[in-house]
Amino acid sequence: MVDCKETKLRFRADQIFYSPVILEETSERVGYVCVQEGNDETMVKDAKKQAKALLKAKDMKGSKIEAFAFREVVEATEEEMAEIPSPASGKPTLTMPRDFNLMFETRVGAAVDSENIAYLRPETAQGIFINFKNVLGSSRQKIPFGIAQIGKAFRNEITPRNFIFRSREFEQMEVEYFIPPGDDVWPEFHQKWMDDSKDFLVSLGLREDLMGWDVHEGDGLAHYARACTDITFKFPFGEQELMGIAARGNYDLTQHTEGSGKTLDYFDDQTKEKYIPHCIEPSLGVDRLALAIICSAYAEDEIGGEKRNFLKFSPKIAPIKAVVLPLLKNKEALVSTARDIFEKLQARYNVAWDATGAIGRRYRRADEVGVPFCITVDFETIEDDAGVTIRDRDSTEQVRVPLDEVIPYLSKAIDGY
Repeated sequence: MVDCKETKLRFRADQIFYSPVILEETSERVGYVCVQEGNDETMVKDAKKQAKALLKAKDMKGSKIEAFAFREVVEATEEEMAEIPSPASGKPTLTMPRDFNLMFETRVGAAVDSENIAYLRPETAQGIFINFKNVLGSSRQKIPFGIAQIGKAFRNEITPRNFIFRSREFEQMEVEYFIPPGDDVWPEFHQKWMDDSKDFLVSLGLREDLMGWDVHEGDGLAHYARACTDITFKFPFGEQELMGIAARGNYDLTQHTEGSGKTLDYFDDQTKEKYIPHCIEPSLGVDRLALAIICSAYAEDEIGGEKRNFLKFSPKIAPIKAVVLPLLKNKEALVSTARDIFEKLQARYNVAWDATGAIGRRYRRADEVGVPFCITVDFETIEDDAGVTIRDRDSTEQVRVPLDEVIPYLSKAIDGY
């Protein structure tokens, strides 16, 4: 992390970026710009603003400069740090980058001393490794097999920001998929988990054109990892890590074995070998996933000459599956029939009831929160036994469906059967 000595603000050094300002004509460096992490357009815009002020201060107004080459401040030398301006003060008032503890420290028990210090877990994985032997003994699993877990994790973030993307308390889900050892074994499993993970995210409604890959190499790879590849997503504030798929080797089980004195090995009945399994770890932040789904779902179109904003959630993950709409709220026959449909659907899905306002406005309200289907009970429903109209959110097309076929129709559209 780094501190601004003037404003007293604190930043993560890997979340602020600097670039030299180089004159196009002479290739002379005249100073530096420094911006906070964001999307490419925002970072370049902020850097141009700083560069313009820098050139004006040096009486070089109007000079053309080369394209910015952003690097993380954590990579800056001491000489560069003496010239790099703080994003807060605009002056070279940043301290040198230094380490900080990402784990939250607490104490167990009433006494306050060094012997009862504990830490909130920064990931869910270690609970899986601790329970490896229990799961193996009680479920009689054969390798390869996986253990999945979802739960709270805590990290001492210096600058929580970007809505729910980066926070100190978050929901994390991980799988530890245990495989046989061998340098010729893990690459195939790792690639399979990469492919399946991407397919899973796309099936939830993530836009494939906003997704990418980031392969960790060299210093970017954890000391225990054989390989690690992130699935990235282009959020409005920039391309960021969404999900990581790591080949962790047998590091964790080996460390727990050494620390506890209990063997965490596995006997393979087929090869008659005893070994400590290696593992592949897909790790995904639930909060980040929810944000990516919302970003992917946001859509705009034009209906009847009017602009429409709506959330194009996949029906299987839409928070509200359908909304039931009696055409008029003061006609008992319409309301009672609609209420009967609503209560039957409630037993299976999360559905909403809306009886207020013009039917077109109710459609728009449902579209804005991503409801896939609007079920309207009108006079044809009660007088002609013509069933209800079900309106599709994306196409806005409406179909007549008999009352006894409403649940099967929605089941097919939402659950696929």
